[in-house]
Amino acid sequence: MILNVSGRTDIVAFYTEWFMRRYREGFVDVRNPFYKQLVSRIYFSDVDLILFCTKNPYPIIPYLKEISQPIIFHVTLTSYKKDIEVNVLDKSRIIDGIKQVSNIIGSDNLYVRYDPIFISSKYTVSYHIRAFSRMCMLLSGSVKHIIISFMDYYKNVSNNKNVLKYHDITTDEYKQLGYNFGKIAKKYGMTVQTCFEEIDFLEYGFSKCVCLSCELAFKLTGKIYKKWTARGCSCAEMVDIGVYNSCKHLCKYCYANFDERKVNENCSLHDVDSSLLIGRLEDSDIIKVRKDKVKK
Repeated sequence: MILNVSGRTDIVAFYTEWFMRRYREGFVDVRNPFYKQLVSRIYFSDVDLILFCTKNPYPIIPYLKEISQPIIFHVTLTSYKKDIEVNVLDKSRIIDGIKQVSNIIGSDNLYVRYDPIFISSKYTVSYHIRAFSRMCMLLSGSVKHIIISFMDYYKNVSNNKNVLKYHDITTDEYKQLGYNFGKIAKKYGMTVQTCFEEIDFLEYGFSKCVCLSCELAFKLTGKIYKKWTARGCSCAEMVDIGVYNSCKHLCKYCYANFDERKVNENCSLHDVDSSLLIGRLEDSDIIKVRKDKVKK
């Protein structure tokens, strides 16, 4: 199976010590977010590939060589300030961390995510174009792949509308972003693609690809994976071990923190020795071993 670490919270940034303890013990438990008593037990011997998703790669860097499975790394790097990304590391440090990851795992399996994009009177199209250009310049030689996406109107976005102050992106603004991003990526020898968007920008030189294709998963593991039908995005099927409302970055556009009031409560329940990311197993829990069927 492919482990997603994680789209629900930033495990790398805030819970690396817990993750490495689980890795060394050989299994991790994941509570079903929709049926609390159901717990999936995942043995790392059944994990073929790990996708790390983070805004701060530093905590996991010392341990990457200890992990025996193939690794794909997605690092989110945007140009927003502390008004939007409250607790995100300084962007120059993130860039340095990305370069360190590239030196360890190589640039082929490293993706930088410039997402989500929203437009406001502060974060204008011109602002994004300048920021994207500088990012690509600083990462040239260390990164080959850039992924972009646009902000979706999740509950947390609605709750923070007065902070985000976004407006709907116009057709002309989309065109400006697509044209300039495509040109900039080409200048620095990078591919650029959208993520699960109706607009693919292929006319501007964007790649037609998904975030983790079945083809790339096969290349890294030699196994054939089904597409992720739960999302409909054509990525290879993955198992996310994160927990919603537990990311301390507190980004105002975040889809995974849909109730910021619960973040501190959940974080207080984190126990580095627990098999679960948040809380501990209960006597009433139903534990089932998770195994994915893939073709060799």
